[in-house]
Amino acid sequence: MQEALIEKGKQYLANTYNRYPIAVTKGEGCWIWDMDGHRYLDLLAGIAVCNLGHVHKDVLEALISQAGKLFHASNLFYMEPQIRAAELLVEHSFGQRVFFCNSGAEANEAAIKLARRYSWKKYGQGRYEIIVMENSFHGRTLCTLSATGQRKFQEGFEPLVEGFKYVPFNDAAAVEGAISEKTCAVMLELIQAEGGVYVADKRYIKALRDLTGKKDILLILDEVQTGVGRTGKLFAYEHYEIDPDLMSLAKALGNGFPVGALVGKEEVMDVFEPGTHASTFGGNPLAAATVTATLNTLLGEGVIRHCEEMGKHLVNRLLSLKEKYPFIVDVRGKGLIWGIELSIDGDAVQREFLKEGVILNCTKGKILRLVPPLVIGSEEIDIFLEIADRIFEKAQKR
Repeated sequence: MQEALIEKGKQYLANTYNRYPIAVTKGEGCWIWDMDGHRYLDLLAGIAVCNLGHVHKDVLEALISQAGKLFHASNLFYMEPQIRAAELLVEHSFGQRVFFCNSGAEANEAAIKLARRYSWKKYGQGRYEIIVMENSFHGRTLCTLSATGQRKFQEGFEPLVEGFKYVPFNDAAAVEGAISEKTCAVMLELIQAEGGVYVADKRYIKALRDLTGKKDILLILDEVQTGVGRTGKLFAYEHYEIDPDLMSLAKALGNGFPVGALVGKEEVMDVFEPGTHASTFGGNPLAAATVTATLNTLLGEGVIRHCEEMGKHLVNRLLSLKEKYPFIVDVRGKGLIWGIELSIDGDAVQREFLKEGVILNCTKGKILRLVPPLVIGSEEIDIFLEIADRIFEKAQKR
């Protein structure tokens, strides 16, 4: 049955993913099941989406309750679920205003538009360039693809949107050298997740905040993957003791329900006026209900503290494996987002994990990316580590 469905998928679906050879049908907590009843430990969580695990009861109840009242209404109306969700984001972040959309790419697109308009209203024409980082990833729309600092994602889609200048990550001097009279913003991820789980240095981020403040340039943080508890803080910028001007969110914000958001300071966000930007489905009642349930659960049940504790448990054991196996080049990350860089074929290793019932991701062909649900326990982590030790031992003997 599963093989027949997969063949049908190959026939009817656009070939835009290197899909794993399983058809998943059910999820619960940190586990998912395929059509044949095989269970898998999910260390991918929908790519950092299901932070509370699959089918979390509070999110499910909120979604069902709201579905019985109102699916959708135009953003021409005020909607209580949307306002409650925005209030929570404002109360627990640096921001004062929220724009809701449907995805991380949309949130980043909104940030780019807003940065240009803010500068245009304040300084007039010509100040539109945004400095972005090499090895970054900001989305798949033509604009966010242009902001992405990885050539492989851009090939064949030229001409790209102009107005982006690429500089090395973790290099404040390079950013300063790239600033010109055309610059309106600096945009970056605090952890380059798709790029291989590279973590921003604290001094680098503080230098960027000082530099952008002096130059009256906006600092935009892409927290699509690092936000909503992933790093052991509600938002990753909290580790750096700075406040950005704008922050994009998505992925885990609705724990699996599609929703994105742009959070920002009032003076910046208020240059979005009626008619300047919009999203038909952005923050609709269903999405907003999942945001509120997700945030309340994260904040009220100790999930973020648990994430930090489990992250320490995981990395200590990973570092032991690094000592044991020379082909593990590096282990890096924060909270429960980790990259294991290998000197051997990472895609082949990822396939071995799948055979052993563990789902994880390989990026750049060499880096295993771990983004499990934040509710994962030490028992599940130890299951993964035992399997990892076994797979790495086999790899070393080859």
